[in-house]
Amino acid sequence: MLASFFVVQGAKAVMNPEPLVADADPFAKAFVPLAQKVAPASVASYLPEDTKTLVRITGVAQVVGGLMLATGIGRRLGAGVLGLSMVPHVIASRPSKGSTAEEREIAKSHLLRNVALLGGAILASLDTQGRPSLAWLADDRRQRLTGDAERTAKHLTGSAKRTGRGVAKKARKAAERAAKDAQHAKNSVTRELKLAGSEARSQVAGAQRRLEHALS
Repeated sequence: MLASFFVVQGAKAVMNPEPLVADADPFAKAFVPLAQKVAPASVASYLPEDTKTLVRITGVAQVVGGLMLATGIGRRLGAGVLGLSMVPHVIASRPSKGSTAEEREIAKSHLLRNVALLGGAILASLDTQGRPSLAWLADDRRQRLTGDAERTAKHLTGSAKRTGRGVAKKARKAAERAAKDAQHAKNSVTRELKLAGSEARSQVAGAQRRLEHALS
């Protein structure tokens, strides 16, 4: 229903834009100069300055967007195009200051209708039909990457701690073995020195005895 309305109204605007020119002229006079200032020079040169052409362009956008919404081919993009095409209609349908009470009521009804159509197009552009949106997918991916990074950091920290404890343990054992080897070497040298001292005393005693025997 929503798509068919835009297709019909867009086709009417393309084939017969004159009835819409008067309402769209204030918006066109305000929009075109602003767009020419903001847009790049290569784009600004293609912007039409006459209101009739702008009405037809809006009609084409509504036809294309309506067909995309109806067929489901680029459905959300088409709904976004429809929403943008409704902005000039919403602005142009506002009641003017010098209008009568009856004209204000008519303009008010048109404004409410256009706002409702704009809201419907926006809702259609946001509808994912149960599938996750790009924003949700991006946030989910960010959370997954953050979780993976945290788990990796914890794993590396734990590995570093375990490695540090292992290195410290090995160093302590090596120091203990070195101390034991040094004590063993000290003990061996002490024993050898004692043995050498005993042999030296025995030799001295034997020499003294031989000397006394020779003198007697």
